[in-house]
Amino acid sequence: MEDVQSFSDICGGRLALQRRYYTPSCREFCLSCPRLSLRSLTAVTCTVWLAAYGLFTLCENSMILSAAIFITLLGLLGYLHFVKIDQETLLIIDSLGIQMTSSYASGKESTTFIEMGKVKDVVINEAIYMKVIYYLCILLKDPVEPHGISQVVPVFQSAKPRLDCLIEVYRSCQEILAHQKAASASP
Repeated sequence: MEDVQSFSDICGGRLALQRRYYTPSCREFCLSCPRLSLRSLTAVTCTVWLAAYGLFTLCENSMILSAAIFITLLGLLGYLHFVKIDQETLLIIDSLGIQMTSSYASGKESTTFIEMGKVKDVVINEAIYMKVIYYLCILLKDPVEPHGISQVVPVFQSAKPRLDCLIEVYRSCQEILAHQKAASASP
């Protein structure tokens, strides 16, 4: 079963949450951010190139124009490959673990897997970021202290969805964690 719902991020931008229910113990959440705007890309490129042309007319050095073009292209490639994330995915399987994948605009993907035995809980936390924002995070068990937390792993760091979106994902994660705890407790 699959459904798509529209939400917004902390700045008011549009986000799409795609939920896939494979089995009662396996769910996937894909949070898609808006693609790179051609309007903003054109505005930044034109601004840099006009500034370079202005310097060129003052200095009459063609290296300024060449450097501006080269720096703009390198900056764009770096932004697409290392910064701009188009989609973040959270896959939770009660018997295996949690996989988080970030898909960059260039096509590069970054994946992190956390074994279910290391997961203590999934919670919604709050932080002050010029205002109060909420984020979903995974609490990892401390191997030394059984009731302690060794690490907090934030989810959907790039998209920064609002609380209503996080509640949808949180409820599903809690259902799966409860199912996993019940299955591990029964003989």
